Amino acid sequence: MKSIRLFLILFTAFVQLTSCMSKQNETPIQFDHYPDFASAFVVARNVEVMLPPGYTEEKAYDVIYMHDGQNIFNPETSYAGVAWEVDKAIKELIEEEKIRPAIIVAIWNTPQRMQEYMPAKLADSVYYRAKKAGWDDDVISDDYLRFIVTELKPFIDSAYSTSPHRENTFIMGSSMGGLISLYALTEYPEVFGSAGCISTHWPALDGVFLNYVKDNLPEPGNHKIYFDFGTETLDAQYEPFQQKVDRMMEDKGFTNGKDWLTLKFEGADHSEKAWQERVHLPLMFFLGKNELINTSFF
Repeated sequence: MKSIRLFLILFTAFVQLTSCMSKQNETPIQFDHYPDFASAFVVARNVEVMLPPGYTEEKAYDVIYMHDGQNIFNPETSYAGVAWEVDKAIKELIEEEKIRPAIIVAIWNTPQRMQEYMPAKLADSVYYRAKKAGWDDDVISDDYLRFIVTELKPFIDSAYSTSPHRENTFIMGSSMGGLISLYALTEYPEVFGSAGCISTHWPALDGVFLNYVKDNLPEPGNHKIYFDFGTETLDAQYEPFQQKVDRMMEDKGFTNGKDWLTLKFEGADHSEKAWQERVHLPLMFFLGKNELINTSFF
């Protein structure tokens, strides 16, 4: 009995020591906060930067710029009290060796969210003026993108070890954030290599943005575009619009599963919780280590 008791004591001590060493060897995710990041184009806002586990200056990293930044990491700052938890998704995918590490830049929205996320090329049309419905604020999404491209991105590329090239620069968001992400790719195809458009709010202005998409999609071969949508609440409106966009992608020459992906999620609603549950998919599509990962979604 004494020998069994001694064995249990030693085994417990070994497990505790191994657990402690394991925790010590874990590389934490680093967050840098830039409150009131100033701009000459738009109002100041908070910007958060997530550095992946094992970040080192000796390596150059891809960068993903994400809209509605307060919803990306922290439930306490999220609009609905539920965050996407992109940091956890990135960490798990890296540990599983499914993606290469990347820096996440979370750009908080402001009270001017709608003005900043509504594609501005519609602002001069008669259709847009007819649909304003009493909303007197100017659309400033072109200024918002100038902020990202000419102010924020140069700062990130100088402050961190990034790979600043198009193929290593991504932009992503949900709902209106999906619209502005695609708009960013089409307006700055030399800057952004990929756009993640999650639960894209195509019905904005009765879907008139689709006309712009048809005329302004980049040539296939140098870009990746991810779309998805659910079937409940606000997302229930999206499928007819997304089907039209999918036909545009096919007509343009994009290949579904290679440089373009559209996914439908039965029963998924329009919420941070729903986006949290599937954010790993665009991350894998953009950052996957091999082509097999792209087709494994189906």
